[in-house]
Amino acid sequence: MFQQSTGMFVAETHTEAVTWFFTIEKFIVEGKTQYQEYQIAEVPRFGKTLFLDYNIQTSLLDEHVFHECMSQPAMVLHPNPKKMAVCGGGEGATLREALRHNTVTEAVMIDIDEELIDMAKVHMPEWHQGAFDDPRTTLIFADARKTLEGMKGHGFDVILSDLTNPHEAGPALYLFTKEYYQICADALSDDGIFAMQAGCANANYPELFACNIATLEAMKDVFPYVRGYTGMVTTFMMPWGFVLASKKYDPLALAEEEIARRFAQRGVATRYYTPRYHQAVFTLPDYLLEAVQAHGRVLTDEHPYVWTA
Repeated sequence: MFQQSTGMFVAETHTEAVTWFFTIEKFIVEGKTQYQEYQIAEVPRFGKTLFLDYNIQTSLLDEHVFHECMSQPAMVLHPNPKKMAVCGGGEGATLREALRHNTVTEAVMIDIDEELIDMAKVHMPEWHQGAFDDPRTTLIFADARKTLEGMKGHGFDVILSDLTNPHEAGPALYLFTKEYYQICADALSDDGIFAMQAGCANANYPELFACNIATLEAMKDVFPYVRGYTGMVTTFMMPWGFVLASKKYDPLALAEEEIARRFAQRGVATRYYTPRYHQAVFTLPDYLLEAVQAHGRVLTDEHPYVWTA
């Protein structure tokens, strides 16, 4: 961050080619947890915006785009999602979206940063909308991988992995590997579904997205259906990538009419990921398919991905 006479800005480097500057009208709250610094600010046109270590995370302008994509494709694909888990997702919005499904009886949210969630409860009600206090919710403040490892056979219908990108020495480095995905698979039911945020989906930096698809596709014996999809997140200035891996159900086989029926039956209303738009989010441009071929490799604990953008 730096200041000029014209006001305050946050400068965020995307790659060595691109730096974005976000104008700050005012800082609402700033602080530091055991794991990271946080800043909530008012940004013109974006509204209330969360930064972690001065890197933009989410804004009121379009948080629904990211969080609907993070949650709804997996939740609606399962015919009767009762037990589900969120890994990460500190703002509570991914949890919020999952809880819209009235079929859910158990929602476990696992996040390592209790202090950040305490902050979000107070300062980000627009995101969680009471999800933390929902009687179906159980909050676990711990490492997601270790926690799920101890829940082998639990039978989650859906696991949503909404974790920060794998920066070197960061807590998420081993949450984007084949071993982690196997741990998630072991905690899922026989027809369980796993979905994750998977990094940039633009032509400038598609490598993490490509590697996540390649890694899950290498687990076809566990997840026969692996589908990448994207959402246009203006807050990130780019399309963002997600990957869905399913033990039994193919999202490409889910018809618009069936999605609409399930949403209506479960009391779910969405703004971005809608029944009409379902096939669109799962239609990847050719440059991403080419990126999987050119850059996709299987991520392991021994050879993880380190985010360098």
